Amino acid sequence: MSIADNIKHLKTQTVPKKVSLVAVSKTKSAAEIQEAYDAGQRLFGENQVQEMVEKQEQLPKDIQWHQIGHLQTNKVKYIAPFIAMIQSVDSLKLLQEINKQALKNNRVIDCLLQIYIADEETKFGLGFDEAIELLRSEDFAVLKNIRIRGLMGIATNTDKEKQLKDEFNELKVFFDGIKQSFFRKDDNFNVVSMGMSSDYEIAIAQGSTMIRVGSTIFGERVIKHWKNN
Repeated sequence: MSIADNIKHLKTQTVPKKVSLVAVSKTKSAAEIQEAYDAGQRLFGENQVQEMVEKQEQLPKDIQWHQIGHLQTNKVKYIAPFIAMIQSVDSLKLLQEINKQALKNNRVIDCLLQIYIADEETKFGLGFDEAIELLRSEDFAVLKNIRIRGLMGIATNTDKEKQLKDEFNELKVFFDGIKQSFFRKDDNFNVVSMGMSSDYEIAIAQGSTMIRVGSTIFGERVIKHWKNN
């Protein structure tokens, strides 16, 4: 099926309307992203800052770009003028830099705290205790140009359905606790970003409100350096 057909199938057959679909477009060409855009897709997720900046310059300006890969503090300034959401916040230091760059651009930038839920050392993210400590800190309280919208997590790369279910459930339970403790009166704290092409249906069943899907939309990923053609 075409990219457009894949998006239509996802939105009409498998993804509930209450769940936001982020098309993971890393390594994909501007033409492929444009095809998804023409099919009605507006949320796109990228891992690499340089790649996102180049694509943002040549694609429609109403695209909502999401940073979903690990973000270095020295790269924040490049995406601060336009980024819709940074999903991969894994430290107070990074939040402080996002706040600084958002202030320079007269913006409030939406962020998700990335929580470590996988049984893999290669994954990034805050531990449960670290996230609570961050939210309780005075350093966090003074940040006025960021808005915490929810949590993001990446499950273990496994085909063990029970393990995936448990990891997603753990994140949803933690989200509910954080909501109750820190954001009870904040309607904007409503995002649980979990689930990718291989496991999004399990994630949705466990309470995901946002999924990040790449190969199911664009086909299997080809490892390459994206170039501005």
